[in-house]
Amino acid sequence: MARDMFAPGIAAGRLEPEAYREGFSDLHPPLDDHEALVQADRCYFCHDAPCMTACPTDIDIPLFIRQIATGTPDAAAKTILSQNILGGMCARVCPTETLCEEVCVREVAEGKPVLIGQLQRYATDHLQAQGKHPFTRAAATGKTIAVVGAGPAGLSCAHRLAMLGHDVTIYDARPKPGGLNEYGIAAYKTPEGFAQAEVDWLMQIGGITFRHDAALGRDITLAALKKDHDAVFLGLGLAGVNALGAEGEDKDNVTNAVDFIAGLRQSDDLSGLPIGRDVVVIGGGMTAVDAAVQAKLLGALNVTLVYRRGRDRMNASRFEQDLAASKGVRIITHAVPLAIHGNGSVREIEFEYVDADMRGSGETFRIPADQVFKAIGQTLHGDDLPDLDGRKIRTDAAGRTSVEGVWAGGDCTPAGDDLTVTAVAQGRDAAMDIHRQLTGG
Repeated sequence: MARDMFAPGIAAGRLEPEAYREGFSDLHPPLDDHEALVQADRCYFCHDAPCMTACPTDIDIPLFIRQIATGTPDAAAKTILSQNILGGMCARVCPTETLCEEVCVREVAEGKPVLIGQLQRYATDHLQAQGKHPFTRAAATGKTIAVVGAGPAGLSCAHRLAMLGHDVTIYDARPKPGGLNEYGIAAYKTPEGFAQAEVDWLMQIGGITFRHDAALGRDITLAALKKDHDAVFLGLGLAGVNALGAEGEDKDNVTNAVDFIAGLRQSDDLSGLPIGRDVVVIGGGMTAVDAAVQAKLLGALNVTLVYRRGRDRMNASRFEQDLAASKGVRIITHAVPLAIHGNGSVREIEFEYVDADMRGSGETFRIPADQVFKAIGQTLHGDDLPDLDGRKIRTDAAGRTSVEGVWAGGDCTPAGDDLTVTAVAQGRDAAMDIHRQLTGG
């Protein structure tokens, strides 16, 4: 990796220190008290509010906004966190512009929604800044549950089970908990170590033990977990990365976007991170945009994001696409990679334009590149798993798998959609089903 990262054309410290601080500062500065009250006052507090229906975690949005409007932000935070224990992170990374805010009555009527995400952050930050945990643990049940994966689904499941009085052990292959929130989201969305601070705050509920560097199939087995615990929840996420299938993909400096983002998120010195002059990102989701924008913020001269379909088919929201463009990222659509050219290291990528049905046009073009990031989707990685549905763990509506006593949720299941908020909802709901099964409730 060191040889790849420091190949000709790739260098660290391209910018002045102030440029790194400014580029990776908070994407959305928090609302102050006055701004929060002004936004809360814009809410119509709709009956059967469409924003609630659009929220995967079913937060009572009109209620928490009313609580902010009446000067009780801590009560608002409890309303949020009772449904979404990772409400602080979701307020930062949720694509609210395509969920709750898209259906806000103000958006429909005026084209300017209530800033629901920023109000959620205002409330949850207010509570967490005081070190308060709004929930207390129920009396111990004597039941133990293994949670595999310390990402949003696993953390949500673990917290709800612990709150209900069960003892939970979280197993994760990485050294730190957080999963996607810690390793897979752009640094400018979660500055100042917020992801770990939120995990530490969540763990205040008690009854949760974290065991790191423990991978399913390598260090632990499903059979052993079932033997040692009363139930098992799998929140594995997607650790595998899809291949491009293009000639020359194995050349130096062709790497996975998720690895690039994880390395950046764990860096203490952004100026020490090497980046190419000509960076190409292949993909159209949030990970692709995060990689492209951060490459630009690290000082890459030219950053191009190439996607095989139209912009209307990109998984990244229009806001994310516009953010990338505003940072100087060029977006090319309806193109697929054919070959990666270079002598050892990448120097150019050859693409072919395709139509809406992915049929090749015969028209090709090349883009100079000294660094390429693949962001074309991730896959479930590992053995010793319950039955699969395609390439993910098959579950029913309650999160139960084909193995008795084993549940699953988040991106490792077909219902996962690469959103923190959806994973939180699935982990929470699986926890409630586990609780019912273990207590006869």
